[in-house]
Parts: sequence; C-alpha cells; structure tokens
Amino acid sequence: MQLELRHLEAVCRIAEAGSLGRAATRLGVSQPALSAQLRRIERVAGGELFFRGRSGVEPTPLGEFVLERARRVLGEMDALAAGARAVAQGAGPLRLGCILLVLVDELLGQLDEVTSSQSVSVELEHSVTVLTRMLGAGQYDVILYGEVNDHEVPLPEGTLARTLIAREPFCVRLAATHHLAGRAEIDLADLAGEPWMTLVEDDDGGPEALVEACARAGFTPDLRHRITDRKMHYDLIAAGRAVSLTQPTAPAAPGTVLRPLAGDPVTGRIRLAWNRSAVSAEQADLLYRAAVRAYLANLDNNPFHRAWWDARPELHPRPAP
Repeated sequence: MQLELRHLEAVCRIAEAGSLGRAATRLGVSQPALSAQLRRIERVAGGELFFRGRSGVEPTPLGEFVLERARRVLGEMDALAAGARAVAQGAGPLRLGCILLVLVDELLGQLDEVTSSQSVSVELEHSVTVLTRMLGAGQYDVILYGEVNDHEVPLPEGTLARTLIAREPFCVRLAATHHLAGRAEIDLADLAGEPWMTLVEDDDGGPEALVEACARAGFTPDLRHRITDRKMHYDLIAAGRAVSLTQPTAPAAPGTVLRPLAGDPVTGRIRLAWNRSAVSAEQADLLYRAAVRAYLANLDNNPFHRAWWDARPELHPRPAP
C-alpha cells in the first residue's frame, strides 16, 4: 500500500477531531473502518501516529512529523487546483470523476451523444473520499459515486446531488464450478468459510455492510484479496480462490457466474453530484440522463436483476430519460 491524499486527509481529520469517533463522523465513515485505515497507514509510516487514551487521541512524535507534511501537501494540492481552475477560466472540458461502476463503460458513449457542445473528460478513482475532496477543490466538476446500505457520503459546500439509482441489490460472483453455482439464489450464510474479494472502495460503506450482513448470517467473512484489475479479479474467482460481491448489472466473465443473494442483505445507491459554480442545471440534467441510459443499457446482463427491477417501478429514475 502507498500513502494517498485520502490517507493524509484521514490523519489530519483525526488530529483535528481529537478522537476516532468524531473524525469518522466528519469523514462519513464508520469508526471501525477508520481504525482499520489508520492501522494500514501506520504500517506504511513505520509506527504509531497517535497515542490512544480514554479522552481521545494525541499525535505521537512520528504523528507530528507526518501531520506537518500532510497539511503542507494537502494545502499545496488545494492551491494547485484553485490556481489551475483560475487559469483555465472554464475553457476546458467538463471534468467527471467516477468510481468503478458498471455503467461507466456505457456512459462514455452516452456522453458523446448528449454533450456535443462541450467535451467531457472522465477519470476513475478508487475512493469516494478522493472524489468528494477533488470536487470540493474544483478538480472535478461532476462526480458519479456509490453508497452502500445506509451509508451517506458527505459532500463539500457549493455542491448539489441527485440520486440516479435509489437501490440495487448486490449479488455474488463465484466460480462456475462452485458447488453453489447451480442455485438460482444463494443464502449468504452458505458462503461462510469462503475467501472473499474485498470491495475496491473502502469508504463508501461497502466493507462495513458486508461484515455486518455476514455477522447477521452467523459468520465473519475472510476478506483475503483486494484487486482493482478486473481481469485478475475475475480470473481469481474463476479459479475458485475467492467469491465477491458485485453490482447486479455486472457483465459475464469466463468461468464465473453471478447469483442473487436471498433477502438482498447488501444494497447500493448510485448518485451524481456537481459543483454549482461549474455546472449549469441543464448540464447536470443532461449528465443525469446519460448516466440513467448507461445504467439501463446493462439491465439485461443478468435476467434475475431485470426481473427484480421490473417488479419495483418505484425505484426507477424520474423523469425517464
């Protein structure tokens, strides 16, 4: 693991808040998730960054060192974004940041059709925290992101958001040779003992939702792999070495099958947020409609999701694109 801006942001928020609980609230993540992230950061830094006590946390000498430089780096990044935006004066393309959602592939073609008067640049990130920070700093004009179960991503000031897909049930991808692959629907409890591929994003509520759902099913998931490369991800599953949660619109992959989970224990939302000073209401509506069409284009990838979707018209985007 390498330190990223979101990790520096987390360290600064912990120091400012004086406790992991308050910092987690400000960052919009759970305290266990932030604690786990801090442990990973400390492993990279080479030691503890905070003293833990009953009254909260205080930086260690190593923590003070990291904090000083983290604040400098984050300040420089904010200054860079603001300066670049001032120089550009809005003459460049509309900048769209996304996490790795299934609809992104189809979205590129849809954008060409609806934004002929202005080009759109698209960049992928693996962190919702990074997306929202860059939106607030003016490095993105629009972001497309997901939230899992009841998690809500805090957005920076000066932004507006619109829900694209109010709810979709995560399903499970497993090897075609898996002993459960022949079932039409799988109980989460039947996946106890399986090695899991962790979700790429660790700040959208997904990891916590999976752990909580597994706890309700009576087991703790073995979160063994975290792989961002799609082909490697699919190959590992096809080899029977992992199972993973995935969006129900995900495409087929050789050697794997997708199956719905009984009772929809983990669900997601897809949202669009934009900077009011950079994106007009008309532009935002065009982007929303393009994203809706991109999502709908993938509905028939898996018949079980098409049936689920058709049975819930109240969840369909309004107005229709």
